[in-house]
Amino acid sequence: MDAFIAKAKIWAEAVGVPFAIQLVTAIAIFYIGRMIARMIRKALTRLAERSKMDKDLSKFLIDMAYAFMLAIIVIAALERLGVKTTAAIAIIGAAGLAVGLALQGSLANFAAGVMILLFRPYKDGDLVKIGDHFGVVTDIKIFVTTLRSPDNKEIILPNGQAIGGAIENLSTTGHLRVDLVIGVGYGEDIKKAKEVMTAATKSVPGVLTEPPPTIAVTELGDNSVNFVVRPHSTVDDYWNVYFGTLEACKIALDEAGIEIPFPQRDLHVKDISELKKLGVA
Repeated sequence: MDAFIAKAKIWAEAVGVPFAIQLVTAIAIFYIGRMIARMIRKALTRLAERSKMDKDLSKFLIDMAYAFMLAIIVIAALERLGVKTTAAIAIIGAAGLAVGLALQGSLANFAAGVMILLFRPYKDGDLVKIGDHFGVVTDIKIFVTTLRSPDNKEIILPNGQAIGGAIENLSTTGHLRVDLVIGVGYGEDIKKAKEVMTAATKSVPGVLTEPPPTIAVTELGDNSVNFVVRPHSTVDDYWNVYFGTLEACKIALDEAGIEIPFPQRDLHVKDISELKKLGVA
């Protein structure tokens, strides 16, 4: 029994006490390191709030930084215990590479989402045209952008697709130009027609006074003298102004007795005898 106790004391002095010291040190490294990591996370959160960074982006980046710090702390604690972490780090790296290759499309969308949230080519509420898609931006996430089309359809675009082509932001200047073409007959007084359409356009609710509407002859067409009618409106009033201007100009031209022609052809017969031979005349 005395021999067993003696061996136990020797083992405790040689192995147990150093291991206990290492264990306490490792635990201290973990708890103190985690405390420091939390302090850094709070500081980064306050900094992101002051910089007005997008909440989704800032939360994601701060969580990533916190997870990275915790990983370093755990590795340091394990190293203190004498655990060889080189193999574990290699396995984690290989797993990360495999996951990255498997999710490279998602990672591309993530990278594009970060660029959109940082550089802001568009924001919520903007009227945009992205590729073949047209609508109002309703939501911007890390991986996708959501649009609401004029016919009230929800369009969800991967951010990689959104950032990969031309982005036409129609809301940047704060107002939009409505482009219309209205024709009048060749026999009509075009100065009077212009005055009538100018007055009608300015009377439409939602038409901006600055910049003023543009009404001008743009083409001598086959059947009509064509005017461009270009009022300006806010993004929200665009379709009201579009349809309202068409209606107001039609009513005003009718009341003024100015003809809006429809496609037609004039047939000039030089020799009616040929038609009589055919039994037409």
